[in-house]
Amino acid sequence: MKIILSTLNAKYIHTSLSIRNLKAYASPEYDIELAEYTIKDPIMNIVGDLHSKKPDIIGFSCYIWNIEETKKVVELLKKVNPQLKVILGGPEVTYDVADWLEEIPQADFIVIGEGEETFKQLLTELHGEGNFAEISGLAFRDEGRNRIMPQRNKLDLKQLPSPFRFPEDIPHLSKRVIYIETSRGCPFSCQFCLSSIEVGVRYFDREKVKDDIRYLMQNGARTIKFVDRTFNISRSYAMEMFQFLIDEHHPGTVFQFEITADIMRPEVIQFLNDNAPAGLFRFEIGVQSTNDYTNELVMRKQNFEKLTRTVTMVKEGGKIDQHLDLIAGLPEEDYNSFKKTFNDVFAMRPEELQLGFLKMLRGTGLRIRAAEWEYVYSNHSPYEILGNRVLSFDDIVRIKQVEDVLEKYWNDHRMDQTIEFLAGHAFLSPFDFFQDFGTFWDQQGWARIGHQLEDLFKRLNSFLSNIDFSDLDVAEGLMKYDYFINQKYKPRKPWWDQSYDKTERTGIYRSLIENPSLAGSAFTELSLSEKDLYKHTMLEEVPFDLKAFLSTGEIIKQPSVMVAYFDPTGTGAKIYPISTSALAHLR
Repeated sequence: MKIILSTLNAKYIHTSLSIRNLKAYASPEYDIELAEYTIKDPIMNIVGDLHSKKPDIIGFSCYIWNIEETKKVVELLKKVNPQLKVILGGPEVTYDVADWLEEIPQADFIVIGEGEETFKQLLTELHGEGNFAEISGLAFRDEGRNRIMPQRNKLDLKQLPSPFRFPEDIPHLSKRVIYIETSRGCPFSCQFCLSSIEVGVRYFDREKVKDDIRYLMQNGARTIKFVDRTFNISRSYAMEMFQFLIDEHHPGTVFQFEITADIMRPEVIQFLNDNAPAGLFRFEIGVQSTNDYTNELVMRKQNFEKLTRTVTMVKEGGKIDQHLDLIAGLPEEDYNSFKKTFNDVFAMRPEELQLGFLKMLRGTGLRIRAAEWEYVYSNHSPYEILGNRVLSFDDIVRIKQVEDVLEKYWNDHRMDQTIEFLAGHAFLSPFDFFQDFGTFWDQQGWARIGHQLEDLFKRLNSFLSNIDFSDLDVAEGLMKYDYFINQKYKPRKPWWDQSYDKTERTGIYRSLIENPSLAGSAFTELSLSEKDLYKHTMLEEVPFDLKAFLSTGEIIKQPSVMVAYFDPTGTGAKIYPISTSALAHLR
């Protein structure tokens, strides 16, 4: 029989660890072909490609992000080949199994929970006598009735084979995010998370994991993401792995981890600040809420003071980018409480702040007890909430407006100085800025149309003009700075009307040719010719002392000239100020 394992990833750059684990465990007895797609691929294209491979058995790895599309694929595959044996597995179909057997009648089998051994035994029975009732962790239909066999005991992870030694994967390693696990399970009991259901943490063999990482790097892997639910639950283990990765890494490789920040000891952070190369590590930290009562209700233990200490120490070290997560819609967190949570976390200025909305995942305690908090949520994956007794749907819509502009204007780092000024000083709070701007953005219909980089500047400027923002001139000056500093090459036409006409620019350039020290010693060291000045620089007036701003971040209302030099090699812009006294001299 020809066997295929497939899944629909969220993005092209993602890879599926689960189907590789299954393939590795079933080898060498069974030869399995892998077939990965994305949820954006046309369904008919997926069905056509899978059908062309002429499988006898096909398994799908199912998650909240792909189950709706997977259902469509399975239905069509069965229509064109009724003899095809379809197997489903993964976290999305592990819970409410009887419901899934009814909802997806085209599925012949569902593998429940940890699937390696169950899947291999199923293949054996499909090739043999078909004694499916002897397989633990399997659900199927038997003469019209559902049979759901008890889950098996946990596997010994130290005995599992490597899922990375498939030659056909090597050409793709440099282009994809490679997922790796060094443990399974989570020590915590957060009631909104599937990981809370599994008791205890089990570890893979450390030396095998290290060999896998060496193999991946030697074959070109650039981004390796650890999927351990809490990578740093064991301090000694985390320290050993951090040291190994520092010692063995290849230049350009990035390792991402999910860590629990409030249990991370200061000496571990200091070790990383002292020894880790900049950009080698990236931390993902789930904060979710800073409301103590909310955290208590969802059985989440969190010391926000220690979490803040960790995030602050890591940020001050300047070596590791941090991605912090929030969840809107947790029990008893109303709009104002979530606003406080947002402001508490934004105060730490993480490189990324992900604003998500509660998903009522099958099997979780929160979904089981949803009626206690009067939750209303979608019946379709990803089961996102529509409201509860303290958070209305109107509130959720407003918070989604915040999410939209937060992603575009903070997480993408297109105008850091401008947003810092607006969110940190000019509005009542960061949340107020993002909310007001997000609401305006939505009212203009911009959420329904695309945008270029220049559009983001124009739209922010339009918002500030609309509210008669008192420091609009400062904001515009900072936007011009941010626009320049993020350009690799000299832009042909900026999004604003330039400050100087041709005659004025010529006068400033002539002064710089005669006396380049007007723009500082660093500018003088560039030794630019007159041709270089005209070809590779731009001039703008800003309404504040740029020299003071660049050195201290302080906004002093005193006009100055911004000289932006764009290196012809494409390494980006450098900004040089001409002081206010020099500006007066030029004029």
